[in-house]
Amino acid sequence: MAKTSTIARSERKPKFSTRIVRRCFKCGRRHGYMRDFDLCRICFRELANEGKVPGIKKSSW
Repeated sequence: MAKTSTIARSERKPKFSTRIVRRCFKCGRRHGYMRDFDLCRICFRELANEGKVPGIKKSSW
């Protein structure tokens, strides 16, 4: 879980557009972020296994 100060800092508009930091809306993690879902890989997996992400199911073959 990211500190609230780092989350608040990333929400401000940066001086340059390349400094944008995208964070998971659930936990605040910045690495392993998926733009399509606005989640990090860990939270994505948890929600997908619970069936809370529409259109996603665990593959098996």
